[in-house]
Amino acid sequence: MDRFDGFGPGTAKFLRGLGKSNTKTWFEAHRADYEADYLAPALAFIGAMGERLETFAPGVQAEPRVNGSLFRINRDVRFSKDKTPYKDHLDFIFWDGSDRKQAPSSFFLRIRATTVELGVGVHGFEKQALSRYRERVADAKDGPSLERIVSRLEKAGFEVGREQYKKLPRGYEPISGKRDRLLRHGALFASHVEKHPKELASKSFATWCARHWKKALPLREWLLAG
Repeated sequence: MDRFDGFGPGTAKFLRGLGKSNTKTWFEAHRADYEADYLAPALAFIGAMGERLETFAPGVQAEPRVNGSLFRINRDVRFSKDKTPYKDHLDFIFWDGSDRKQAPSSFFLRIRATTVELGVGVHGFEKQALSRYRERVADAKDGPSLERIVSRLEKAGFEVGREQYKKLPRGYEPISGKRDRLLRHGALFASHVEKHPKELASKSFATWCARHWKKALPLREWLLAG
């Protein structure tokens, strides 16, 4: 596998072009750019980031392949009104456990043409996991622990999501502080968005990602403890 040297200007240029001309014709005409500026640095990044993650998040899964830690660029348009065929961004995931789709927590990263978003957590609880999550939020020990973690993350510039329900789940009484809101979540993750950092175009981007992900490690630990 190639050494990771960053996502150079060609990556943003490719993403901007795809955003403006999201068609199969445009993509096929720029397939060489996709291979050189999207796919190659992405796979190299996964290899470098996997090694870095193992130093502070042992056991996390990093698979340097499409449909592994790199999501496909093709969109699933079968049930969508939006029929544009491609995603105009890069999506990465590094997950805990053996099953990516049912991971108790994961590290995620999205690179757009002008911004980077990264974070830690779960983007959607399955039914059983959601029930267990609610029990822990209402618990006299686990609930306040999560509340403190969320407060620290929000002060550090993370957004904590996702609140999906308007009412408290049946059988739960109102709780003071942030826990009422947390009980209405259907997912639990912390994310941070900013414009492209200067590190994006160099091998130090892996260090930049690690620095931000480390700030959210308490949330990962809380999720894994459940």
